[in-house]
Amino acid sequence: MNKAIDELRAIVMRAENKWTPTGLPRVAMVRAEACSDQVYEPTLHLVLQGNKMLSIGDEILHFEPATYFVIPVELPVIAQVCTERRDHPDSPYLALSLTLDAAVISTLLSDLCDTRLAQGASAFSVTAATPELIDAWLRMMRLVDRPQEAALLAPMIEREILFRALQGPHGNMLRQIARADSHLSQVRRAIDWIRTHFTEPFHVEPLASKAGMSVAAFYRHFKAVTAMTPIQYQKRLRLLKARRQLLFEPHDAASVAFSVGYESASQFSREYARMFGMPPLRDVARFKTPAIQP
Repeated sequence: MNKAIDELRAIVMRAENKWTPTGLPRVAMVRAEACSDQVYEPTLHLVLQGNKMLSIGDEILHFEPATYFVIPVELPVIAQVCTERRDHPDSPYLALSLTLDAAVISTLLSDLCDTRLAQGASAFSVTAATPELIDAWLRMMRLVDRPQEAALLAPMIEREILFRALQGPHGNMLRQIARADSHLSQVRRAIDWIRTHFTEPFHVEPLASKAGMSVAAFYRHFKAVTAMTPIQYQKRLRLLKARRQLLFEPHDAASVAFSVGYESASQFSREYARMFGMPPLRDVARFKTPAIQP
């Protein structure tokens, strides 16, 4: 398995310092040296080199090389990566991702005659990649340089990757993604609304109704899927979007606060500091100030 991991690393070293398309459907790769806070889409991530820490609501997850994890719904995530050797520029964090398509998983389950129910699956865990899963990923990534073969083979290998994951601890979560009537799919309808209307105040009762649940059941299943309450989800989404605006757009903190839905700039500053460790302007300044050379 080590030789396969080494070959995968060599391929992924071509990636940029962001999630980079590979030309293969739903497959991306990254070579990173810093944290990346963002809203993750439903994906399967395979870590190849370095370590990654994800803060998802109340959960803190740590991932090492040759492990993988599943993000089941759109989640606002704070991420931090650590390279294996900070003094060596050739050892960045390397990872692969496969965007999860509910239709592909559903078709695979149908072909397998897999009718198992998938309620109560845990959304947050790290799993060691099996040699079979690594082998499937290697054959997928070799197609990056074989576009004529990729059109035929990539969909088959995608199904194999999903098949291997279905056999592991994340299998129940993948089944929930595929089922339109699962609790996860019901919660996802509410998440879609929050993401579209994240600047607006809301009451939980209409969201629970949109998800087809009682308020108590909605709170329970929302927390199980996201590690957050609906209000916490909205707050984290607002703060991540505010941080991105502050980093890449010439706006002051108060203007950004109001643009993401806050009615009080001071409340925004307090909650921003609680989430990112320092007030908005100080936080952004550390990314924009060039490092002093010794």
